[in-house]
Amino acid sequence: MNLDQYRKPVAMSDVGQHATRLAGLPPEPGALAKTVQGLMIHQHIAPTYGVTLGPDQRAQSHLRPVDAILDEITARDARPLSAARAPGERQVGVCRHFTLLHVAMLRTHGIPARARCGFGAYFEKGRYIDHWVTEYWSEQHQRWQLFDAQLDEHQRELFKISFDPANVPRDQFVIAGDAWQLCRSGNNDPDSFGILHMHGLWFIAGNLIRDIAALNNREMLPWDIWGAMRRKDSELDLALFDRLAAVSREPDAHAGELGALFADERVSVPKVVFNAELDRMQEL
Repeated sequence: MNLDQYRKPVAMSDVGQHATRLAGLPPEPGALAKTVQGLMIHQHIAPTYGVTLGPDQRAQSHLRPVDAILDEITARDARPLSAARAPGERQVGVCRHFTLLHVAMLRTHGIPARARCGFGAYFEKGRYIDHWVTEYWSEQHQRWQLFDAQLDEHQRELFKISFDPANVPRDQFVIAGDAWQLCRSGNNDPDSFGILHMHGLWFIAGNLIRDIAALNNREMLPWDIWGAMRRKDSELDLALFDRLAAVSREPDAHAGELGALFADERVSVPKVVFNAELDRMQEL
């Protein structure tokens, strides 16, 4: 197991000029998650905080690298990052942004961490909702644990969360590879995985490629589309996604194949991707 691959900020998680600011934060996963929660607000959950977002605020959710996210946070408010901003003054993002910022903070302190793309079973009864969480290495337990850095006290009450967000059960957050395997084996209905009107095996396949990309330190937006991603189940290369699922489920046992698969042009992130939310191609 190569923990060093996930021990330092790199690519999307590179904090750039903000390294000193992050180094001053307490080096503990829970404390860092609380810091993230004081800096960010979820685009689609903002109304429950009494916040109505304007167009400029909603546009913030399209930022990809963490240094650009931190640039905007500190440009608006130069106080230390440990100072929680008022809900209406927080940086706007979605689960991926909470996760990436948490991962960057953990890595700044030398704690191995990586973003995982999959589905949360705790937002809507009977459904698995498109979601991202942090997976960090617990020295105490000598294993990877899932941490949902988005779940502050307000959201824990809102969604009636009964588990510890610092150790999310694997049946509550289903990694993309596990979701694929569950549906391919007939144990789960693919239509229960997705978000809004979008669901099915094709949606799981998209998250599977995003999870493999994140495991290779390329944490893309949840609505970025490239390579072998499709909009219909009938157009999927099932053999390819079966391979991707096996690696997503046990990435450390398939370290060599993880990199090899990401070199495949059907999986690797190109220089230009399709932003489905904005309905246009974007250069990275």
